Amino acid sequence: MKLGAHISTAKPFSEAISRAKNLGCECMQIFVNPPQRWNPSIIPEEEVQKYLDQNEHNKISPVIIHGIYLLNLASSNLFFYESSIKSLVDEMQKAKRLGILGVNFHVGSTKGAEMREVMEKVEQAIKKIFELSPEGPFLIIENSAGAGNIIGDTIEEIGEIIDAVKSDRLRVLIDTAHAFESGYDLKSKAGLEDFIGKFDKFIGLDKLVGFHLNDSKTDFNSKRDRHADIGKGFLGIDAFRNIINHPRLVDKFGILETPQDEMDWKEQLGLLREMKN
Repeated sequence: MKLGAHISTAKPFSEAISRAKNLGCECMQIFVNPPQRWNPSIIPEEEVQKYLDQNEHNKISPVIIHGIYLLNLASSNLFFYESSIKSLVDEMQKAKRLGILGVNFHVGSTKGAEMREVMEKVEQAIKKIFELSPEGPFLIIENSAGAGNIIGDTIEEIGEIIDAVKSDRLRVLIDTAHAFESGYDLKSKAGLEDFIGKFDKFIGLDKLVGFHLNDSKTDFNSKRDRHADIGKGFLGIDAFRNIINHPRLVDKFGILETPQDEMDWKEQLGLLREMKN
């Protein structure tokens, strides 16, 4: 399993590559737009070319974009719904320019409605994004921690979206903390096997691109999204040893989004590499 972290794209944008290399990343995740705002950033063509040139030498791969936090493809508010589509189209276009694997995103919230009531809205939004986006990059659904009315905390729910859209351009990323917090026992070997089996049954392991490797500050099935440093939360160190060495997951990647409360990402990446068989 390739290992990396979420890397800053503070100006100059192209320095993300050297920042990743200095941490010991083999892969990375970035923002290409301000995560708390609707207005997209402009990446100058010169910076795009510098980024591509630097990565030609350093080979940070794969790279994924994390979508902004405001997205909701199930929103009944027309502004939020259309802005979410527009934002993801912009990020897919940037992914194409930068040679990036795809755009990782949270589907959004039902805001109290039943999932069946908003499914068509989500399906049509994703199809519209593909229609307006260049071929190549994937849209990558990330699982949620199960809080409130957030969509995508179960394998079955994500599988339902994928079945409805029927596109090979749709993929999935699993956040280990979110999965644990939503009721999947990734802490034990048996629980991990059960999770992999269910994922393969309802979605298919070929659609799993990788993981956000995060420990959890909240206990099993808490429905509360709180990340902890690797080995410092309720998941514990053995859970990550099992995940990164599992024979059915070795071709996936792992990205750190941990808070760096006790260890920085360089230390945590080193710890994970020491666990590799």
